[in-house]
Amino acid sequence: MNKKKPTYSISELSEEFGITPRTLRFYEDQKLISPKREGQSRIYSTADRARLAWIMRGKRVGFSIADMAEVLDLYYEEGGKIKQGQITLDACRERIETLEQQKKDIDETIEELKNIIESVEDWMTKQNIKEVGDRKHA
Repeated sequence: MNKKKPTYSISELSEEFGITPRTLRFYEDQKLISPKREGQSRIYSTADRARLAWIMRGKRVGFSIADMAEVLDLYYEEGGKIKQGQITLDACRERIETLEQQKKDIDETIEELKNIIESVEDWMTKQNIKEVGDRKHA
């Protein structure tokens, strides 16, 4: 039996991943995916689909196109799967550190803003100001 691997059109993958055909063409221009051509049509393989799934996953967690290209390209090198795994682990750990620092910074900023609000509200209460537009002083 000769089983033919499934293929996908640009519209099928666009719909499945919730992206535009233009985005798919951009990923192709960046050499992240390599569809076959039949005339003007692009025919995507299961490997292209799998790479696209990784691209979308990487994009969601904040990896750059360059980061994703590096990891995806390792797959085909000698010993590439092991290198790919290690680089992915390192990149994910680094991304977590960055996000945790950003979260800490955001939490500190929110706390500071709450303190400012509290200070201004206290001052307004002492000045007998009921609304922001109320300029009456006691």
